[in-house]
Amino acid sequence: MSAGAALIGPDGAPRCPWALSTPDYVTYHDEEWGRPVHGDDALFERLSLEAFQSGLSWITILRRRPGFRAAFAGFEIAAVAEFTDADRERLLADTGIIRNRAKIDATLANARVLAGWAPGDLDALIWSHAPDPAGRPAPKTLADVPAVTPESTALSKALKKRGLRFVGPTTAYALMQACGLVDDHLESCVARRG
Repeated sequence: MSAGAALIGPDGAPRCPWALSTPDYVTYHDEEWGRPVHGDDALFERLSLEAFQSGLSWITILRRRPGFRAAFAGFEIAAVAEFTDADRERLLADTGIIRNRAKIDATLANARVLAGWAPGDLDALIWSHAPDPAGRPAPKTLADVPAVTPESTALSKALKKRGLRFVGPTTAYALMQACGLVDDHLESCVARRG
């Protein structure tokens, strides 16, 4: 079997190798990663969490997601946009999240920017950068999965142009994977769509 090829899990089903390192990953992989996500608040949450993940392992963020949701008002854009300096200080002291000042400030700033957009604009902008699936062969191994694509670079530029922060091409591609704009489940993975 090639390095990075799908592995057989305890239930006998083949999965992307990264999914088998912890039960938290199995659930996330099988039920969430690569599934289409729509809605401005839902996409704001994913975008924010991908930014917090930068430089860390995804499992760190995944295990703290309930804390993030509590700390950031369920990632409701309108609510987070109204956060005050006192809320910022509360976030910086919250051990249930990643207390990175730059990432917290970016999340608050992004919410304020997004609060000025029309409903559905974030969803439309992100999904307008989904590549044609016909032009993307299913990856056979993890080596076939890119970290950045022309589409993620374009999405990053579009988000930055509209005033968002912590949205580089790698973060944009991770968002595209997590939200189903691309299906990077390996060819033999049980979770791969049609």
